[in-house]
Amino acid sequence: MPRALRNYPPGTCLHLVQRGDNGRPCFHDDEERAGFRLLLKEHGVKAGCDIHAYVMMSNHVHLLVTVRERNAQASMMKSIAQRTALWHHKRHGGGGTMWHGRYHSSQIDSEAYLLICQRYIELNPVRAGMVDLPGAYKWSSYRANAEGREDDLLCPHPVYLRLGGSELERRRAYRALFDMSCAQKDLERIRFAIRGDTALRAPVNR
Repeated sequence: MPRALRNYPPGTCLHLVQRGDNGRPCFHDDEERAGFRLLLKEHGVKAGCDIHAYVMMSNHVHLLVTVRERNAQASMMKSIAQRTALWHHKRHGGGGTMWHGRYHSSQIDSEAYLLICQRYIELNPVRAGMVDLPGAYKWSSYRANAEGREDDLLCPHPVYLRLGGSELERRRAYRALFDMSCAQKDLERIRFAIRGDTALRAPVNR
């Protein structure tokens, strides 16, 4: 059954996931991760996508973005796929793409879930057993959002900015979110939404 057409208006916040071809690594070293980060910045700006959070795992990537133009994420992801194919062929030979099909997308349709999803993204290396603490992983947005390290790729979301009246207050409040474990029901909702390319909404109490 084909997936529904994705048609996101300006202002939509999205959780995007792109996986390596057939589960294979999409990054082989830090040079490739740094190159991908530069492509994200370049094509995010060109397409009109504000990037709020990211993590580059060995065989997949998570992004939290807001589109400033309708379906801007499609332009960004298409451009990145084309550019990464070129340098992947140059470094490793062969042909085709380094990605497995098209990216998955889930609309964040609830402010209550935006920071939960952002935290989910930045905790990926911890859940994968790669590090004990999210700040120990270099290739994510955690160290910028939580610790104040400079990262010109990022554009903070208004929900994040409302965490405090100053940068220090926001970072302190954001770090406090990581002191709480993610509820299993939230993990399941995020995973279900991204697998099905559906909206992530707060549950309705009946």
